[in-house]
Amino acid sequence: MKETWSGVLCCFLVFIAQVQGLKYRSHRVRTQRARLPATVRYTQAALPQRSNVIQEAQCKSQPQDLVFIIDSSRSVRPQEFEKVRVFLAKMIDTLDVGPDRTRVAIINYASSVKEEFMFKTYNNKKDMKKAVYQIEPLSTGTMTGLAIDSAMRKTFTKPAGARSEELGIAKVAIIVTDGRPQDQVAEISASARASGIEIYAVGVDRADMQSLRLMASEPLDDHVFYVETYGVIEMLTSKFMETLCGANICATGNHDCEQICVNTPMGYHCKCHPGFILNEDQKTCSLEDMCADGDHDCEHMCVSTATSYYCRCRPGFTLNEDQKTCSREDMCAIGNHDCEHICVSTATSYHCRCRPGFTLNEDQKTCSREDMCAVGNHDCEHICVSTATSYYCRCHPGFTLNEDQKTCSQLDACAIGNHDCEQICVSTATSYYCRCRPGFTLNQDLKTCSRLNMCTAGNHDCEQICVNTTTGYNCRCRPGFILNEDQKTCSRVDLCAIGNHDCEQICVSTTTGYHCKCRTGFILNVDQKTCAKEAQRKITIEDPCKCEALLDFQRDVQSNFQALASKINQVTKKIRAFENQLHRF
Repeated sequence: MKETWSGVLCCFLVFIAQVQGLKYRSHRVRTQRARLPATVRYTQAALPQRSNVIQEAQCKSQPQDLVFIIDSSRSVRPQEFEKVRVFLAKMIDTLDVGPDRTRVAIINYASSVKEEFMFKTYNNKKDMKKAVYQIEPLSTGTMTGLAIDSAMRKTFTKPAGARSEELGIAKVAIIVTDGRPQDQVAEISASARASGIEIYAVGVDRADMQSLRLMASEPLDDHVFYVETYGVIEMLTSKFMETLCGANICATGNHDCEQICVNTPMGYHCKCHPGFILNEDQKTCSLEDMCADGDHDCEHMCVSTATSYYCRCRPGFTLNEDQKTCSREDMCAIGNHDCEHICVSTATSYHCRCRPGFTLNEDQKTCSREDMCAVGNHDCEHICVSTATSYYCRCHPGFTLNEDQKTCSQLDACAIGNHDCEQICVSTATSYYCRCRPGFTLNQDLKTCSRLNMCTAGNHDCEQICVNTTTGYNCRCRPGFILNEDQKTCSRVDLCAIGNHDCEQICVSTTTGYHCKCRTGFILNVDQKTCAKEAQRKITIEDPCKCEALLDFQRDVQSNFQALASKINQVTKKIRAFENQLHRF
């Protein structure tokens, strides 16, 4: 009976879990993003089917520097991130990879950015795919703008293995994300596109379509994609293969650029050598006359050269060290003075001046060092540091020096990933502090987290038994009860009502189980389950005393069986209680 009850309880729990899963999936389908702006959307049924040619042939694409920017925030579950790995591996399989062909890099991001490998790291598909399957999600945050900025400033550089623009190599970035960016993407994406990077944006499930369109290159219909789940993202491989595997027009010479041809995934465009500008026909180049255009800073005269310009002064003047301004030729110009540092010409003579960090002595010729920090003759917002010749500015902890080298801005250590929090980083006015996710508690080092035993701490809502797990806890019920759909409360199990008994005639429920009875005219057999008709029992009464003794014996046996069943139930309860105590530990 005990084994039968355990089997029924297990099957019932599995049934409840399946019902809950069906409800969740049904709700998710009903709330799918029907209101997204018009763009290229793919579902399992709508995605283009890959032909045998695409599956078996390698992409003979033009040389390009291709970076994948992958969102691994905590909204991407482990099984979904595995689909991303498969997508990356299949994309690499389709490319013509090599030092002189396509170079591949991968950036992984959440609240911080991790460069999984650069263009110069691998030159073959085998090593690339091995590295792809070793990529781990970063779990927190969605700093998409930070990832794009990292690609532009670090990945698409010569030290990282990117090739020179003069070679006409296309620069391509494919962004895959399933959420809304937590930083600004419009401005940094525009800068990336202006630098020559062609951006494709792939949105999955809950991705913010407006952000995808802000990031992607024009035309948006060719650069923005949306898939409902990570389960179908790998099928975009064929679409990207069609896009990226165009003919290398620059390499074949089938173009009309006068100077430089630059390949793009969608074709090519023309550029000019330094000192030249592209004409309106977007093909030919003309020498840039910076003097004629007034695009110079010469004080007197501008002289054009083949590639640039230089400055000259009118007669009676000499060109200063800045090679732009002019000074009258006088005692300073010819060196006929006794200034220790700087000679300044005047209309009739000259006077002496000192370099920054020095002060003119009473003789009006020599100079002495001035501690500009000590006298307050500086414009540092926070800290002034004296040097041998001048000074420089520094900021208080938690701040960073701005480009003007004078003022300071608050440093968001969390946003740039400059922290050592294991789980959650929280910025403050002057620094940051660490926090843990629900179900964890902060350790004494104020950085790492340990899992919280929610059952021991009483931080649960189980009606009867709380069982701690590796990710939290779940609820269970005592024997004779079953867990309700809310997965918290318990209801008594009526084994007789659900038919989980082996009584031949009548099942009688008890607080701990059940027992069997017979209908009128029947009597319960020794097995305590089946019944026999009283009339069918043929007893030959040879000795009335012997018959009475037989009835007493039968009643004693029945009483002993009931007492034994009661003791077995008590032992079962004690075993269950002991098991529950073991689960708590």
